[in-house]
Amino acid sequence: MRSSTRTSVALFLVAAGLLAVSACGASKEDVQTLADQQRQILAKLGELEKKIDQGGQRTAQQRPSGPDTNKAYPLPVGKSPTRGPQNAPVTIVEFSDYQCPFCARSEPLIKEVLQAYPDQVNFVYKHFPLVSIHPMALGAAQAAVAAQKQGKFWEMHDVLFANQRALQPEKLKEYAQQIGLDVGKFETDMNADDTKALIQEDVRLAQQAQVRGTPTIFVNGKLVQNRSVDGFKQLIDESLKAKQAG
Repeated sequence: MRSSTRTSVALFLVAAGLLAVSACGASKEDVQTLADQQRQILAKLGELEKKIDQGGQRTAQQRPSGPDTNKAYPLPVGKSPTRGPQNAPVTIVEFSDYQCPFCARSEPLIKEVLQAYPDQVNFVYKHFPLVSIHPMALGAAQAAVAAQKQGKFWEMHDVLFANQRALQPEKLKEYAQQIGLDVGKFETDMNADDTKALIQEDVRLAQQAQVRGTPTIFVNGKLVQNRSVDGFKQLIDESLKAKQAG
């Protein structure tokens, strides 16, 4: 209920109370006392509503709304896996989750963009497992990092997205065998502290860039709002023109 509505209801109840007392034959003194008490109640109600409204405004102001579409975020590659020339003038960074169906659907789009710009674009994959809604996403991310340590990140990456409804620990071990990993080393690396630290580093970077969901994709630090081939091409071409002009 809005503050103005609550106040109107309160005023109605006060008036009704006064009429009821008058109808019952109360003295003028009784009516005046009741009126004074109800005025005090209304004053306190007004103060309370003001505090509630101010608190609601602060909450709305503090609520994060996602990446600033006008800002270019600094997103270092770090130790993340990449596709494309590392010295490319344009870098695409994706924050992704192996259990997210929308992330799986973005894979063909990313591949098409990379094929359109084989020399101008470098693609960087960052982990952002949404553990609160995807209970197997973190384990899958750890499996991908463990595969990366044996030089087969992209092989594991593709298998995980192809089987994102079957990411249980025993399945991850099966996928490791399937792509030819040393399974013993894979299992050790999956649970290694540096594996977990690498994923947490990606998560912290995502939080700094106000990432709230997956997939969230940036072109040279700027948020991709139109996730289509044309949307990517617009941002990439703008970046290439800016590089040439600079």
